Amino acid sequence: MSYRLPAEWEPQEFVLLAWPNETTDWAPYLEEIRKTVAEMVRAIVRHEKVLLLSMFKSDVPDELRSLPNVYVAELPNNDTWARDFGPIVLKSTPPVARSQSNEGGDGGEEQEKDSLWLDFRFNGWGEKFHADWDNMIPMKLWGGYGFREKADYENHQDFVLEGGSIDTDGEGTLFTTSQCLLAPHRNQPLTQEQVEAELKRRLRVSRVVWLDHGTLVGDDTDGHIDTIVRCAPDDTLVYVGCDDEGDEQYADFLALEQQLKTLRTASGEPYRLLRLPMPDAIYEEQEETAAEGASAEPSPLRLPATYANFLVINDALLVPTYAQPEKDAEAMRIIAQAYPGRELVPIDARTIIRQHGSVHCLTMQVPR
Repeated sequence: MSYRLPAEWEPQEFVLLAWPNETTDWAPYLEEIRKTVAEMVRAIVRHEKVLLLSMFKSDVPDELRSLPNVYVAELPNNDTWARDFGPIVLKSTPPVARSQSNEGGDGGEEQEKDSLWLDFRFNGWGEKFHADWDNMIPMKLWGGYGFREKADYENHQDFVLEGGSIDTDGEGTLFTTSQCLLAPHRNQPLTQEQVEAELKRRLRVSRVVWLDHGTLVGDDTDGHIDTIVRCAPDDTLVYVGCDDEGDEQYADFLALEQQLKTLRTASGEPYRLLRLPMPDAIYEEQEETAAEGASAEPSPLRLPATYANFLVINDALLVPTYAQPEKDAEAMRIIAQAYPGRELVPIDARTIIRQHGSVHCLTMQVPR
């Protein structure tokens, strides 16, 4: 059976999230991040199922557990970035028809499965953070929560790949960034050409587009593509631009924009480009104890706020906002152009970016 990597806007079965707990870096503002995640869950379940991972099932409020489309899996986890430790799921091509399955049969033959779970190694964004529990989640979910009957499984633990580092049009083209996939402690000593060959083979794609610019200040993923450029239907790319020449990111994002204008689709046509605004800089004071004789003034840390980190779900999108009314509204307007007819749900992401991610980073969709 052959498989393909579907686009995010294709029909989804559920969205995977992890419930924040006090053993993680969310501890200083646990109540705030749980409120945000709960808001996301309530928005998603209006359109599809949510599979919520939790260190302890009892940590998840009854109000969420009682929602019809919420399912809770009790699994140990290091953190909450499901985009990067979750399974990457392929779909069969052509799709398996119901008549080909054993649905309604006598159980004498194994049901044909139309999904394939790829389990890549997650090593904490290049061994920056502990990730041993997170790395085991795809295998444990597939093996112990009913997915074995619905999908086949491939072990790719010999290759480091995070879901946030790739995006696709669902038609064989994969987008990624050289700054991330070639960063230290990922897949050295593989060259860019060798990494590209592995991506094509493992993800069943025919073309890889490498972007070389646009890393957000404060990003500790080494430049995930889902923070800067997103695929959308009809050969559309939604990307972050920067207009402020005084912004330290200006030159890098200008180079990104110039590179995007040179790209061509598989058929040789230019992409339709939709430009998102850059949020005004958001800083968090670094918590540190000054050494004796040193200044007690904390250093401001710029957080990687971005509107590109939206989540596409069935018939809707969850869009990060940052209490910047004009830019929030402009971002919603641009994203609506890429996804006409879908409901746009704003999610205040100011707490999420305190741990250097946003809405998309917290989630991983599994296709139907």
